[in-house]
Amino acid sequence: MKFSMSVNSKNKKGQELIIIPAHKTKNKKVVSNTNWPQEYRNSFSKIKASKSFDGSKGKAFLFPLENGSTIMAVGLGEKESLNFESLRCEMANVFKKIQHDNSEAIIKIEQFILEDDIEKSLASIIQGLMLAAYKFERHLTTKSETKLKKIILELDNKNPKNEKLTKKAIHENSIVCESVNFCRDLVNEPPNILNSEYYAKLVEKDSKTLNRVKVKVLGKDQLKKEKMGMFLSVNAGSAYAPRLVHLTYTPKKVTKKTKHIALVGKGLTFDTGGYSLKPSGSMMNMKFDMAGSSTVYGAFRAASLLNSDVKITCLLGITDNAVNEKATMPDSIVKARNGKTVEILNTDAEGRLVLGDVLSYASDLKPDAIIDAATLTGACLVSLGNEICGLMSNNDYLVEQILSSAKEVDEYMWQLPIIEPFRKDMKSNIADLKNMGGSRFGGTSKAAAFLENFVDPKIPWAHLDIAGVGDSQSHLPYCPTKGASGSIVRTLTNYLLNQ
Repeated sequence: MKFSMSVNSKNKKGQELIIIPAHKTKNKKVVSNTNWPQEYRNSFSKIKASKSFDGSKGKAFLFPLENGSTIMAVGLGEKESLNFESLRCEMANVFKKIQHDNSEAIIKIEQFILEDDIEKSLASIIQGLMLAAYKFERHLTTKSETKLKKIILELDNKNPKNEKLTKKAIHENSIVCESVNFCRDLVNEPPNILNSEYYAKLVEKDSKTLNRVKVKVLGKDQLKKEKMGMFLSVNAGSAYAPRLVHLTYTPKKVTKKTKHIALVGKGLTFDTGGYSLKPSGSMMNMKFDMAGSSTVYGAFRAASLLNSDVKITCLLGITDNAVNEKATMPDSIVKARNGKTVEILNTDAEGRLVLGDVLSYASDLKPDAIIDAATLTGACLVSLGNEICGLMSNNDYLVEQILSSAKEVDEYMWQLPIIEPFRKDMKSNIADLKNMGGSRFGGTSKAAAFLENFVDPKIPWAHLDIAGVGDSQSHLPYCPTKGASGSIVRTLTNYLLNQ
């Protein structure tokens, strides 16, 4: 689906679908249409059925103009309660209503502007439509057809500033949405196709389309040289070699003040649980266990295409967690890259082992901040549900920045604590650390307390547990009801573009 801009075009064919907002008035079952052109109001009032349309959220009313164009009045509820997220959701619903019957549509964008902020309003409109249009059908023999191919964002009056902002919004939000959808594609790909070796090749190929990005891929021999004993222990039962994909984006201008941000992602292409085998019901959908890596890559991708002013390193720790005669057994002790020994009590707590070694590797690069993302714990769903991303950190300022970015793009995130009792609970009697706490309570924060051991304490670090938000965000109409959501890509992109 392509977006373009026009300014009060007089050359309409008389067959257009034109989308305008409709608001509900307080305490009255009547639509507020005072901001519509007189022509629209006259045509609307001539239709008897218009009296039953009150502009409630989720409702829409179609009516013709004398020139043959069709107006779609989209109900947005009371104007006072409308916000950017609800606008995003309603535009996603608009897409679902018109996708099969219209090849193109015109949106009168100036009528949709909230809080006099055309940029954020346009972001909500474009993202709602483009993210809702996503489908993963590459393995279907018969694919569904979407007729809608073109959206025209029309300004009512010539205004150089608004024209510039509209073009900018189309460019930037198209890139962000394409990157979210690329992330979704990676997560949705089945594990018999997206193994560690193929995944690394896909990212390497895509990285060649980005701006000023270099990539190197570390295989098993290089990981041995790096002494990544935890990472290799997870890969021990796999039929496929592990991969550490190391991507570096360098901005156009680099000075002594240029910040360096490192992103780290957990890339478990499938997690059986290893010898601590998951029950069959829990093993289903474990192809999603690499969503952390696809999330950070999606943000890295968008930020590089949008020419972020910061240097960005993106590190993807990729393997699967399988079972064979060489797989790591519970009660094993392995040595991490930073020299600490770890007792593996449960081979299903494997993501933190991969992340730990990659965080140690990231720390040696001396970035100004490290952010990791992972579908790490089921406990995060117990704590925060399917709708909220867990955030843990060693630095309050970094927390403030990430939470601010999440709020800016309307994604839900909540800080959880790392406290001293949790750190003590990750100590082992026979090794430096163990990979499981002494009880199932506080599991999300205890996992973060484990990861903290592999980060240079002088480097601000944040851990994002996306176990709840990585897939099946059915409460958001711009996300698929089933499958990868691409959540948190927009938060991290916003963070990277505003340093």
